[in-house]
Amino acid sequence: DRTKENGLQMPNLCKFCDIKVTTCSNQHQCKSNCNITSICEKNSEVCVAIWRQNDENVTLETICHDPQKTLYGHILDDSSSEQCLMREKKEDGGLMFMCSCTGEECNDMLIFPSDDPHKPEDKDEISKVTIISLVPLLVISVAVIVIFYAYRTHKKRKLNKAWEKNVKPRKHKDCSDVCAIMLDDDRSDISSTCANNINHNTELLPIELDIVVGKGRFAEVYKAKLKQNTSEQYETVAVKIFPYEEYASWKTEKDIFSDVNLKHENILQFLTAEERKTDLGKQYWLITAFHARGNLQEYLTRHIISWEDLWKLGGSLARGIAHLHSDHTPCGRPKTPIVHRDLKSSNILVKNDLTCCLCDFGLSLRLDPSLSVDDLANSGQV
Repeated sequence: DRTKENGLQMPNLCKFCDIKVTTCSNQHQCKSNCNITSICEKNSEVCVAIWRQNDENVTLETICHDPQKTLYGHILDDSSSEQCLMREKKEDGGLMFMCSCTGEECNDMLIFPSDDPHKPEDKDEISKVTIISLVPLLVISVAVIVIFYAYRTHKKRKLNKAWEKNVKPRKHKDCSDVCAIMLDDDRSDISSTCANNINHNTELLPIELDIVVGKGRFAEVYKAKLKQNTSEQYETVAVKIFPYEEYASWKTEKDIFSDVNLKHENILQFLTAEERKTDLGKQYWLITAFHARGNLQEYLTRHIISWEDLWKLGGSLARGIAHLHSDHTPCGRPKTPIVHRDLKSSNILVKNDLTCCLCDFGLSLRLDPSLSVDDLANSGQV
């Protein structure tokens, strides 16, 4: 719960999508289907959903709003509720329902009154939708927990056996070979040659932005072309663009990505960070590998996966999280553990070989061993 922490009120975490056409109708309750989650700017703001129906279509809007201020001429008198209970509001030219609530993403599930003649209740249909929605999520969660536990147990046994047999540490050559295999991820959309050239390039990269593939509260993500010298060849990359006022968010994620020990096949491949001046003002860019399959949330919505796919997705996700939390690399080098703090299916990308990689480290926190317990406690929720 984000609303209280150490006695202090925290901003709400809400679904945040502009007005869009929706299929949410003729149901007692339905999901917003909003893929964007945002932290409200002010502690006083709550989560809000506005449902409208006119002669042409049905639309839905999810936002943050201060309940002390009117919204579309109406007062938010149910902002203390933990559920998004839709209430009919008077509006010329159509039907309007509105709700406000306090709680993490509470405006994602819209609950209409059962006695509303416009929304007859269909319990059987709701039960089917709920079960279908929860089963894949439950199966993946259990698989991730089991795989992570098995991975940690197996790793611990190997270390114990090596200790008992007094096995000498591997030579540097062997360690380098292992790291080379780990970092030379041929399943990425970025070639090793291109990545190496970028690492030594101090000038702005020749990048041509293509289309927007994602949009959040702090930044937009573009599919882009990274041109190679003067030839017509190019590499497809992803560019996350932060506006000038979101410098702090850009710097946090850049600092996390800049840790060389973070590199792993199940962590999004980072290329470089840039500061650019445009006609719209100063912008801050993060340039990474591009994965055409999109995030895990979108992939599971559009595909039916097999048990083999589930094992591959869950196993790779567990390995990525384990590496993030670990205090050493697979080669044995010391590494600062990192907690993601915003782990969800929309922040997990699906690669071409159906393995996962973690992304979006804007809320991440480095657990620096030099910091005291009090320092870490003041760094925010872990």
